[in-house]
Amino acid sequence: MKPNLSLLRTLLLWTLMTAARAQTRTPVPVPDAALTCAQARSTTALLKPATTVSHRRKMDRYDVTYYKLDIALENTSRNVAGYARMQARATQALDSLAFELYPSLVIDSVVVNGRRGLGVRRSVGDVTVGLAQAVPAASLFNAYIYYHGAAVPNGQLPPAVDYALNTALVAQYNTNVTWSLSEPFYAYEWWPCKQVLTDKADSSDVWVTTTNPNKVGSNGVLERVTPLANNKSRYEWKQRYPIDYYLISVAVAPYAEYVNYANPVGGARIPIVNYIYNQAALNDFRAEIDRTPGFIENYSKLVGPYPFAKEKYGHSMAPIGGGMEHQTMTTQSGFSFTLTAHELFHQWFGDNVTCASWEDIWLNEGFASYGEYLSYEALGTPAQARAWMDDAHNTTQRVPSGSVRVSDTTSTSRIFDSRLSYKKGAAVIHMLRYLLNDDAKFFHALRTYQTTYGGRTARTTDLQKVFEAEAGRSLGYFFEQWYRGQGYPSFNIFWNQVGDKLYVRSVEIASWPTTTPFFDTDLDLGITTSAGVQVVRFHQNQSTTQVVLPVTGTATDLQIDPNQWVLDGSSTVQRDETLGIPVEVEFAIYPNPCFDYLKVAGLPAAAHAEVIDALGRTVLQQNLQAIDSQIDTHNLASGLYQLRLTTDAGQVLKSRFVRL
Repeated sequence: MKPNLSLLRTLLLWTLMTAARAQTRTPVPVPDAALTCAQARSTTALLKPATTVSHRRKMDRYDVTYYKLDIALENTSRNVAGYARMQARATQALDSLAFELYPSLVIDSVVVNGRRGLGVRRSVGDVTVGLAQAVPAASLFNAYIYYHGAAVPNGQLPPAVDYALNTALVAQYNTNVTWSLSEPFYAYEWWPCKQVLTDKADSSDVWVTTTNPNKVGSNGVLERVTPLANNKSRYEWKQRYPIDYYLISVAVAPYAEYVNYANPVGGARIPIVNYIYNQAALNDFRAEIDRTPGFIENYSKLVGPYPFAKEKYGHSMAPIGGGMEHQTMTTQSGFSFTLTAHELFHQWFGDNVTCASWEDIWLNEGFASYGEYLSYEALGTPAQARAWMDDAHNTTQRVPSGSVRVSDTTSTSRIFDSRLSYKKGAAVIHMLRYLLNDDAKFFHALRTYQTTYGGRTARTTDLQKVFEAEAGRSLGYFFEQWYRGQGYPSFNIFWNQVGDKLYVRSVEIASWPTTTPFFDTDLDLGITTSAGVQVVRFHQNQSTTQVVLPVTGTATDLQIDPNQWVLDGSSTVQRDETLGIPVEVEFAIYPNPCFDYLKVAGLPAAAHAEVIDALGRTVLQQNLQAIDSQIDTHNLASGLYQLRLTTDAGQVLKSRFVRL
């Protein structure tokens, strides 16, 4: 995430503040979660990943097992000094060590397995160090990288771009803060690392020395605060879960500390450690902060235990214009229902299971956004949940094109597109829930995804396999149209009632047909009748789909997708009194009587055939083409049958035949 603080001025319109005000002070506003999350990250759009392909190949020669940062930071400066320890296992013999570090940071020395490196070669952010002694394949090694400098000094980046290590005065609370924010590929701006998503460290430590009364927030558990000379202290954070490079974080300020607890059913009590600017800020935000335990307890019930329960959850405040899901200690500029819910759900989707490629960022951001909806379902009102999903659909449909899949993983603005990665991603997850048509199966799939890929990374194909196992069938078509495809469908519904049957013709129109001409989907119809409202589901399996639905009472109105399950655009409903009414059309059936087949000739169009026995039961159904069609009757018992043909246009044709 790369915050742009100037965005706050315009984002005030999106503020969702609900914190109680203990004083007349106005708290820092907190905009909509997905919007601010995406806006903050998209300010790095002018930057690309720093490393070259050849350097990435060098880094692929080892797997990181552990990181330790031991650095000095202050709350008024981007200066950093100290060392980073990297423990890794060589996947092949190494005569050099490759890593990333921004060129403004000076490398004092590199020591690998106790021996000083033979020279440092630097090209922009790529660093290669010769080894005094080769590292054999499959062996563990330790590298200590001593460095210092300003993390991207002023003037070295375009003014629209903020910094992975930044500092600012929060005027509202008269507090200076220094904080990190490395997503998607900017950790190298403040510490030496390997920025490869699929190479999670097994554990990490972050030690930060700072001047009192500063506190330092970071990942894991605060093992100790060691007093040092010159009015300084060292905060020693220990983290023992797998962690991706961009989730390692620091936040430095003279914070006020506030701890509350979550008590998930069947699990241990989880401390929630909050580092707040000062007591005034805590007074302003306490009511919103106190929602966090309920969010944790709800998520734990739905998708499995909080992944880092042996350590903590928490928040460090920093003026980033939103939130960033640093593992076990989210960085937030303020607190609101959706922002806190969004960043917390990332601990499951983004931190515990991390996308293996930025192409699949929706596995992080789509799920975190859907966490907002799940929180409204459980802890809000139905109207709030409906309004959230309405907004997700409306936001997605502002542009008729756009894929959830990120085709350009070098563009930060595309990776963190709020319309596609966040809102459309959440809508796709909601449609997976609708597709399974069983909440028990849906949440079981999410728990399976967490247990299968927890502590690891995953691709969309991995999620697809989990849902296919739950559904018991292939879902390739779903992911092709909703993940890789573009746009969304709209439906024009024509209907008529004849007796106790509702004849429906649904015509689907795709918003971006050059890429995705058709969406195969189920669709609900809300049928208002004299007997009440019935919700009936049918399958739209072709652009024009004709169905006959049972109905009780006299239908007066139809509503498409009344519960907002499907990402569908502007649709229409119109009564067509010709639907379901038999028309005089000459067509022929032969031989009649028949044995194993019955030929149908002279149809005006393709039709759906129903064979009805003497008791009124439909015993055979088959789709027929307009030319050279025949019905397979060899399984029918001998007797008299009615043949009913319904064309795509709604024409109903009838005849009778005898099966010998």
